[in-house]
Amino acid sequence: MQDFQSILDNIHKAARKQTAKGKVADYIPELSAVDPDKFGMTVLDSTKNVHSTGDAKENFSIQSISKVLALSMAMSHVGEKLWERVGVEPSGDPFNHLSLLEMENGIPRNPLINAGAIIVCDILVSRLENPTSAFLEYIRDIAGDSTIVYDEKVAKSEKRTGFRNYAAANLIKSFGNLENDVETVLDFYFHSCSLSMSCEQLVKVFYIFMNRGKCLRNNAHLTLSQVKRINAIMLTCGFYDEAGEFAFEVGLPGKSGVGGGIVALLPNKFCVATWAPGLNEKGNSKLGMWALEKLTTETGLSIF
Repeated sequence: MQDFQSILDNIHKAARKQTAKGKVADYIPELSAVDPDKFGMTVLDSTKNVHSTGDAKENFSIQSISKVLALSMAMSHVGEKLWERVGVEPSGDPFNHLSLLEMENGIPRNPLINAGAIIVCDILVSRLENPTSAFLEYIRDIAGDSTIVYDEKVAKSEKRTGFRNYAAANLIKSFGNLENDVETVLDFYFHSCSLSMSCEQLVKVFYIFMNRGKCLRNNAHLTLSQVKRINAIMLTCGFYDEAGEFAFEVGLPGKSGVGGGIVALLPNKFCVATWAPGLNEKGNSKLGMWALEKLTTETGLSIF
């Protein structure tokens, strides 16, 4: 058995000495106020033991990490039909670029870039009476935790500054690939990105992707085929135009968010979440990526 706790403590000790921590996201005003020195890390292993270090119990805005959860909820509703409206290929572009969307007739490359996540939100808006509350309940149910909430300040901040997302949604709408009103879909999208969680809560939600679709209480939320597909998309598309670098350095399926969070997993072995608000030039947590490389190197555990 791996001694995850001592490995995490050593990573935390080394992380405190790092001077290059990246830059906190400032284009969403609410995120710019976060302390750049925060660092937390949690591992949930296959025996359901939780190992944590640093600020692992402190909540942060999970941002684009929520795209994986919206995708899993949409797949549980529409299954394979989802792929008629969004692709599964890496974009090779930053998460908010519009050029490919124009060239490919409103079909986003994958569901983990902004445009693809907007399609996923549209699918849920079409099928749920109140998607914002239903999505929150879905996540609370998986985690077995009713304290998970949206950060309304962050949601409003995103709405005020989400001009590119409005542009993407309107472009998709112009190609006939958006069923609902742009404002309604984006309100849900902004809320989904404003979910507030800690590293310890995140690993409990993402446990379903390392545990063949079953949560900590052994309830099935996804089929094995759906889990396989979601994990594959996380590996190839979870870090925007740095997905190859993450696979090369860390070797796990995962997803990042501009709030500084990263969650990753090794099927049947462990799920890990890190939080360090400073981002690199690609929009991924600089210290988080460093810490995850250390974890897979120290443990010798990766999909490769």
